[in-house]
This record gives sequence, structure tokens and C-alpha cells, in this order.
Amino acid sequence: MTTTMQVAAPPVDQTARQHEKVTYENNKLHKRLCRQVGQAIGDFNMIEDGDKVMVCLSGGKDSYALLDILMTLRERAPINFDIIAVNLDQKQPNFPEHILPAYLTELGIPFHIENQDTYSIVKRVIEEGKTTCSLCSRLRRGILYRVADELGATKIALGHHRDDILETFFLNMFFGGKLKSMPPKLQSDDGKHIVIRPLAYVKEADTERYADIKQFPIIPCDLCGSQENLQRKQLKNMLREWDKKNPGRTDNIFAALATVAPSHLMDRKLFNFADLAVTGAPVAEGDIAFDEAPCAAPDMSASVITLRSLD
Repeated sequence: MTTTMQVAAPPVDQTARQHEKVTYENNKLHKRLCRQVGQAIGDFNMIEDGDKVMVCLSGGKDSYALLDILMTLRERAPINFDIIAVNLDQKQPNFPEHILPAYLTELGIPFHIENQDTYSIVKRVIEEGKTTCSLCSRLRRGILYRVADELGATKIALGHHRDDILETFFLNMFFGGKLKSMPPKLQSDDGKHIVIRPLAYVKEADTERYADIKQFPIIPCDLCGSQENLQRKQLKNMLREWDKKNPGRTDNIFAALATVAPSHLMDRKLFNFADLAVTGAPVAEGDIAFDEAPCAAPDMSASVITLRSLD
């Protein structure tokens, strides 16, 4: 004889409590993202009154999150700035070109779709199996700079987050022999544009979770997104493993990027070692080579940009 067991549904009040808990955690994440983005904007004076910010929207989780949070902050900021979303359609095979226009139209945000077949150029120039990122990013960067001029944008906002900054730091150190990363704010090579990264303090894990909550219509990349053995992906795995085994290590590394002691490195362009002489006066840090106290992470408690309450 076969016996069928039925599992009773959870009580209504328990279901309601679970729903309230999920809602609370989701709101908490949104507030944290707004606070961190507002902090980065204030720390580096990324957005000023009257700016027209061109948000580069790739269809990935990070650029969606960037646009969403900037739209929230725009409503709360004491300054006025405009936002225009820009997508570069690189003519990748099977690219769902209807998704972004439909999404942005529903949001009611001004947008521009730039059609340029960089996919064919990259596939023609780069040998099969070689990394496409370098050429692809150069082509994309040049096009976006031109579009920014045409649209009258004063700032170009990219969706790079804290993990991207850390990964770039290690890429340059391991494979380029430089202490260099992605700055939160920079002047373009041609000297005509200011590029900003408002997600500089945001962890990728948070943009992943936020994308799930908001159900952004993610569009995968058929170029770099299809390459599994990229050095950046290997570094991403390394950093995530560090976080598991040594919690706080990546936080200290990130804090170190904003706490630099040129006199304790070896770059003669940053510090005048040649003319260093005895002064007879005490020197801060002096010959201490290792600071045992951990570096403090960037202060997220208050933002230089005066935003109305994020609660």
C-alpha cells in the first residue's frame, strides 16, 4: 500500500514574517548602495550642479545598478544634474536589441543607442583563442567619447565596482609591473572628458544581489563574457578565495589604495630620494616598514555630497 504524505503549508503569520524580513533586507541593501555611491561621489567630487551625466549601459548587472542608484540619488540631491543612458550596440550575434530601449522607455529616462560593428573588427583582428578585451575596450572607449561630445555630456559614468578596482590593481602588479588601478575619477587620454566610477565603494556581491532583487533584464556579452580563462577571472577567483579564508584581507588591500606612503616605495618620480638628507627633526612614520594596525576602510559613515536622507 502506498502512503502519500502531505506537508502542511506554513502558518500565514510565519509567511508574513518571512516576507517582511526579505523586504527589510532588500531595503537595507538599497540604502547601503545609495550611501556608498553618495560617499564616492562626494569624496571625489564626481557630479556637480548642472552636470549632464552619460551613464554607459552595457546590459550587465553593474551598469543597471549604477543607473538605478543614480536615478534615486538625483531625486534626493540638493544639486541639479541630468542623466542620459547610452548603450553601444556592437552588433554581436543574437544581441537582443529590443531589450534596452524597452526597459529605458519604461523607466522614462532619456537614452541613446549607438550602433557600431566593433564585434566584426575584434573578431577579424584578434586571433582565435586570444583575449579580446584590450582591443574591444579601446574601440568602445573612443566611440563613447565621441558620443559624449555629440550629446553634450559633461561626465561619463562607468559601472566599475570595488572588485574591478582591486582586480585591475593586481593585473597591473602581476602582469604589468606597475602599482596602478582604476581611479574613481579621471581625465580621458584626449583631455576632453571626465570619467567617473560611482560604484567605486560597492562590492560586486551587492550588485549581484541587487540585480536579482530588481530583476534587471541582463544581456550577456558574447566577446569577453564567453572567455573563461581570462587573467581577470583568475584574479577574481583568487580574491574570493581570500575573502573566504582570510576575511578582511581584501578590505585592507582596498583601503591601502587610498593610503599611500611614497617615501616607503621606490618611485623616484613620486619621492625625491636623491636629495633626502638628515634634518634633525622627527619624521612621521620614519623607518617603520610595517604598520601592525590594520588600515581603516574608506569612511562610509558620512558623505561630502549633501544628500537628503536616504532612509
